[in-house]
Amino acid sequence: MNNKQLTIIKIGGNVIDHSANLHQFLLDFTALPGDKILVHGGGKIATELGESLGIEAKMVDGRRITDIETLRIVTMVYAGLINKNMVAQLQAKGSNAIGLTGADGNIIQAKKRPVKEIDYGFVGDLDEKSVSAETLSKLLQAGLVPVLCAITHDGETQLLNTNADTIASSVAVAMSALYETRLVYCFEKKGVLKDVNDDDSVVREIKADEFEGLKADGTVQGGMIPKLHNAFEAIKKGVSAVYIGKADELAELADGMFGTKMLK
Repeated sequence: MNNKQLTIIKIGGNVIDHSANLHQFLLDFTALPGDKILVHGGGKIATELGESLGIEAKMVDGRRITDIETLRIVTMVYAGLINKNMVAQLQAKGSNAIGLTGADGNIIQAKKRPVKEIDYGFVGDLDEKSVSAETLSKLLQAGLVPVLCAITHDGETQLLNTNADTIASSVAVAMSALYETRLVYCFEKKGVLKDVNDDDSVVREIKADEFEGLKADGTVQGGMIPKLHNAFEAIKKGVSAVYIGKADELAELADGMFGTKMLK
């Protein structure tokens, strides 16, 4: 591994859905020093487009069931509308972005999720061989900023809908063999909060051995548990640090003051 730093940032729909928020976020993203990769989903816009076409979103535990009609919609929205809009905005801000699905350059090859109790349809799961770190590295060396959407492929012509959080984590782990990699999840809260009702009660750092205690005392609960579990898994596999915080505070990452930082 070399000492060159790489930042992988995942943004969610709450930023994508609001043009002013997105504009500011992309300005802050462009200003971040060093190599970087942006990963995005865009579920709300996909749901709205689907409904306008008479196709209702089917969700189980917050995950989208992707039948063939839904796959067409999420591909149009994620790989087309959102991805290219974001790339055009980044170009205007001086960031030489390139928008990609997992099929482009065979960057992310997934496997269709096997049917167990639930048939998720055309949903892709990733493993440690899914991400081509070498290809992404070549793009970075060429001065490009990859913008990855939540669409992958199986290598046999089939496109697959893949969770954007999972893509960000898998990319960070794969790239950590070549770079000192940090992973940043931007969402609607300022980080892990000591008090859910107090936005300023951010826990600034959590080490892996403190995680169980924070779960036991209720500081970390609900949807934050899988987020942090995935963060510490990424650290275990070579990512140097994982941050969780609010998109409109991304500029603070340069000073290391962004959200909650997870460490070994």
